[in-house]
Amino acid sequence: MTSHLLIDFDSTFTKVEALEELADIALQRHPDKARIVEEIRTLTDAGMDGRVSFAVSLHRRLSLLAAHERHLAPLIERLREKVSDSIARNRTFFLHPPVECYILSSGFREFIEPVVLSYGFDSQHVLANSFAYAADRCIVGCDEMNLLSHDHGKVLQVQKLALKGEVSVLGDGYTDFEIREAGLATRFYAFTENVARPSVIARADEIVATFDEFLLKAGLR
Repeated sequence: MTSHLLIDFDSTFTKVEALEELADIALQRHPDKARIVEEIRTLTDAGMDGRVSFAVSLHRRLSLLAAHERHLAPLIERLREKVSDSIARNRTFFLHPPVECYILSSGFREFIEPVVLSYGFDSQHVLANSFAYAADRCIVGCDEMNLLSHDHGKVLQVQKLALKGEVSVLGDGYTDFEIREAGLATRFYAFTENVARPSVIARADEIVATFDEFLLKAGLR
């Protein structure tokens, strides 16, 4: 029976939170840039720690972005340079994985897919949100029909996948743990290479500081 690995993107596959990076790019000339970016960071942490509703955290962050479609190209280039060190050095694992790998993220397909496709991921195995745009291509929100834009979105998405066999989740946030809590994953590995969230670590089956350590503990190396 096939085994599956669900990998988070922000602060797991990459070292950073992409919406914070997008804000940094979009608000370059804004006089309140530092305050707004810090507010976005605070909302990210609150959502990932489980202190506020994920949907509330996401929608508040999007309302602060003031981003345009033209800002996505420089964001993608920045994210390609900020893939987590241990993920980058294990690139061959993803090119020929012994398990079925998915990127499962509450982030956005527009910037995730260009980064992970070069690691061998099929676009159908990239599960993420999508931006909503105004007529002038300003980013005004997200596709509300996407399960991942809502509270417990990762749980709903994994339920829809109906995976059979072993399911491992690797991530840094509370929304990753929720998959295990819902009984949809065999093990949840808290990934701490980039950020260590105490509320998430306390709920993990395993704590892994690098992808190398994950491969060892999961019996994939």
